[in-house]
Amino acid sequence: MAFDGARLADGFGRRFRYLRLSVTEVCNFRCTYCLPDGWKRDGPLSFLTVEEIGRLVRAFSAMGVAKVRLTGGEPTVRRDFADIVETVSGTPGVDKVAVTTNGWNLSRFVSDWHAAGLTHLNISLDALDAETFHRITGKDKIREVMAGLDAALATPFQAVKVNAVLLRESAEAGFADWAEFVRRRPLSVRFIELMRTADNADYFADHHVGGDVLRAWLAREGWAPVARTADGGPAQEYRHPDFLGSIGLIAPYAPGFCDSCNRLRVTARGKLRLCLFGEGGVELRPLLGLDDNGEELAHCIAAALSGKPRAHQLASSDPGDLGNLSQLGG
Repeated sequence: MAFDGARLADGFGRRFRYLRLSVTEVCNFRCTYCLPDGWKRDGPLSFLTVEEIGRLVRAFSAMGVAKVRLTGGEPTVRRDFADIVETVSGTPGVDKVAVTTNGWNLSRFVSDWHAAGLTHLNISLDALDAETFHRITGKDKIREVMAGLDAALATPFQAVKVNAVLLRESAEAGFADWAEFVRRRPLSVRFIELMRTADNADYFADHHVGGDVLRAWLAREGWAPVARTADGGPAQEYRHPDFLGSIGLIAPYAPGFCDSCNRLRVTARGKLRLCLFGEGGVELRPLLGLDDNGEELAHCIAAALSGKPRAHQLASSDPGDLGNLSQLGG
């Protein structure tokens, strides 16, 4: 398969070098903003196999994708997660393999995952104190997550990052604590604006706060924005000379947020999603078993990009058909 990476471009001139691949819809936490009642099985767990993931990633790599993020649900609930990492990292052309995890078993397996080829690690950590963490996640696991974070920082990853959803109850009052958290830790803490989904309308109305509160705090405290990399995610990062780590903001409600979109998503069941907050998708799984060296799969992916919208409609309170973030991994 010999495709020019330029084939992964849409009608608005955006190029796509970054794939977010969900490997499961299952999650073992009960976060208030996503799965407050916990994940519930509603059918067979027919998620992509390791072999199917390998074929899928090879096709995207041949089209110019160099970074793959493994998401969920909670991707590490899969017993074959290390095999998935090894398969993705062994794909020619893929030089960054990342995972977003809640960190529940990170301290046990972080060395194995790094040895399998994991290069970048994002840990969801919505609070620094045990009581708030328990209230938000439904799990009394902050000690385990912190132990995993320490283990990750002692492992030679290219980058370790922490994700925290920006909620009204924790906005502004907690920013100073987070800054102290990165004073001597070489990691990035990124605040993510709470996003509306089909299932969380009431929660969103009660807890959403705009990213401007963080931008204003950072400006007052002397933090300066830094340039994004070509295959970076949507965060705007800020640095301060007195701190080893950085603070970032992912603000999907900001004007122009979608202008620099550089990522595509595939669900755990093999559907290409052109936008997190879109509708429907393109079924890729039937093409993963074809013995054609991936040609038809690549043509299908390239053709689908003509349907990618310019932007999502979150500002109009339209989250598309996304029920909750565990379905797609964010």
